[in-house]
Amino acid sequence: MSNSSDETSTQTGDTAVTTEAKPLSRRTMAGYLTKIGAGALAAVMSGGMVVTMVREASAQTDGGTTQKYRYGMVIDPRRCVGCKACVVACKAENKTPPGVNYNLVVEQAIPNRLDDKPLFMTKPCFHCDNPPCVGVCPVGATFKRSQDGIVVVDYERCIGCRYCITACPYGARSFDFGENYPAVAEKTAYSAVPSPEYGQFRQREEEKSPVGNVRKCTFCVHLQDKDGKYDKAAGRWPACAKTCTGHAIHFGDFNDPESEVSQLLRENQAIRLKEELGTAPNVYYLI
Repeated sequence: MSNSSDETSTQTGDTAVTTEAKPLSRRTMAGYLTKIGAGALAAVMSGGMVVTMVREASAQTDGGTTQKYRYGMVIDPRRCVGCKACVVACKAENKTPPGVNYNLVVEQAIPNRLDDKPLFMTKPCFHCDNPPCVGVCPVGATFKRSQDGIVVVDYERCIGCRYCITACPYGARSFDFGENYPAVAEKTAYSAVPSPEYGQFRQREEEKSPVGNVRKCTFCVHLQDKDGKYDKAAGRWPACAKTCTGHAIHFGDFNDPESEVSQLLRENQAIRLKEELGTAPNVYYLI
């Protein structure tokens, strides 16, 4: 994929002067992503390295059985416009309360760009192949699903110790302190609508889960069918990817070589944030 350039126009007397903004090169992109936690850039940017990593990860097994699906995302920061539609869509889909965000949009200023456009990048949970959050949970409430690699939280087992929040190097977890938006606190019609999260359809009530629990992105796992599949055409797709106005967020199964995410990694170079920690995240960023 080629980098796009932006143009700005200024009026001088009777003459319109069009100035082309400096394109965001792959080298520049790598530099700014490094500042927000991307490592091993030299190795990743060498020819064919990304495809090799994907194939190796797809062959991983869990308990001696090959993982049926390997869901993940490929995000193109060059296409992200910082609208935060993904953040709003996620909150609406999962009915998350104040202070609980399953994805965030990070903004990084880029010096010397004529249009002053910053670099935007969305950050969901990375659903790592080696998630550090899982090992620190004293009650086994957070775990990685063997069938699809999605990291989840069992609200009935979670004791709210927040060790997993400390262990996550990506800041992808939030604690539910029991706050509510006015529409919930005022007992409106909206408050009667349960959250579809995990397919449990919980009503929000004081001192009942998920209040007092750690919460995180689930790749909208409640939208899977009984066979563990999503259906983009039917709208059963993670809310952030479905809503992204710049088409920067791509979701799919890395175990399927014909999926959009697999094709994007074959045709482009990408990095994973903080992979030097050995977490093996399932979210890639195109550069």
